[in-house]
Amino acid sequence: MDPFHEQSLRTTRRHFLGRAAKGIGSAALASLLNPSLFAASTTDDAWRGVVQPLHFAPKAKRVIHLVMSGGPSHLETFDYKPKLGELAGQPMPESFTKGQPIAQLQGAQLKCLAPQHVFNTVGKSGQVISEIFPHISKIADDICIVRSMQTEQINHDPANTFMNSGTSISGRPSMGSWVLYGLGSETQNLPGFVVLTSAGGGQNQPIAARQWHSGFLPSKFQGVKLHSSGDPVNYVANPPGITTARQRDVVDAIEKLNAIRQDSVDDPEIATRISQYEMAFRMQASVPDLVDFSDEPQHIRDLYGTQGGDGSFASNCLMARRLAERGVRFIQVYHRGWDHHGGVKQGTATTAGLTDQASAALVTDLKQRGMLEDTLVIWGGEFGRTPMAQGDGRDHHIKGYSIWMAGGGIKPGFAYGATDELGYNAEIDKVHVHDWHATIMHLLGIDHKKLTYRFQGRDFRLTDVAGNVVHPIIV
Repeated sequence: MDPFHEQSLRTTRRHFLGRAAKGIGSAALASLLNPSLFAASTTDDAWRGVVQPLHFAPKAKRVIHLVMSGGPSHLETFDYKPKLGELAGQPMPESFTKGQPIAQLQGAQLKCLAPQHVFNTVGKSGQVISEIFPHISKIADDICIVRSMQTEQINHDPANTFMNSGTSISGRPSMGSWVLYGLGSETQNLPGFVVLTSAGGGQNQPIAARQWHSGFLPSKFQGVKLHSSGDPVNYVANPPGITTARQRDVVDAIEKLNAIRQDSVDDPEIATRISQYEMAFRMQASVPDLVDFSDEPQHIRDLYGTQGGDGSFASNCLMARRLAERGVRFIQVYHRGWDHHGGVKQGTATTAGLTDQASAALVTDLKQRGMLEDTLVIWGGEFGRTPMAQGDGRDHHIKGYSIWMAGGGIKPGFAYGATDELGYNAEIDKVHVHDWHATIMHLLGIDHKKLTYRFQGRDFRLTDVAGNVVHPIIV
């Protein structure tokens, strides 16, 4: 007997009426509790997001987050502190450090370490940027440097988790998942949330996949990590002898079996599985075009400093632009190599050399294509580094550090906030990670207080019970 027909016979009239009644009641209750769930439904398989209509007029449609994993030293990059140079080798004033969390320097003699690089005033805006960033210096008038960031976790893994999810508790949705859940994607042929990684220049701290996980949101909202070289997705090509039509038959048969099971148990993860099989099939056609860099003019490859497909940060930045062009909503480009407990002078110069040109190229390229105005580009790590020496390096630091942002409604050629004279505490216009998340959401047209998801009897959101939009950095 046909297995599809056999399964259908198992559904009795009483079973059908019972499930239908429950479904109507559940639908009515859900519509009262959260009308946006039904506002987001569509006639096709594409997820359009639950925020319909948007809470605000959006300034950005998509996000490209350049994640400088390991904790770049703000004191060698974007936050010049001449006073720290004057006190080089002298004891760090206890008024700064007493009772403060310190990662590996706890109990050690704390001495000031001077800035290890020359800083220059660049651009018409007069931004002050380290000499190790000659290319980023050229886009100084396009970026907003935030020098007053603060976070809550002092070690890499929980700090990355906090940066991505707004909490150090594992199992919560990442920022990209929240954005995809709220807004949906503009492409049906690629995942709406994509992650790329590279490494080099310093100690390469591992990155857990939970940094782009969907947590308690349905798993279709989690980020998809693409390989930086070779086939970006395993098994993207059909095996020998399998045609596209035959593959379509297999996918259709699997979807029918999953649909039968879904009708019986109404499990959202089965619905996710159905949509992901369909996505995988579409990616077999879209991914080869995505990774074929032959259509990129040589001057663009020269701009980034890569021919593409070599696994480098530069290649990943070029890939990020190609993903953004194709409608991917949220893209994270990790570079592991900013953890400089020792040799901070040479280490920051080396890692900057691997990331500087492509970071600036991405902003320049987007601007030339008219995409920067609705693409939010973010550059930064999970925390900064201490003004105190750790040999000839610096320890982890959470009280004050720097990032920069560009495009997507961000005020260009602007510096916001400040740390104290030694770069220890953010003192002026502090920006907590929750504030940063709230601002990103606002730029995308989302009120961070309204995008919630009920889980285990509580409404959760990315910013938990905190977060204020940083309006002064918005155009």
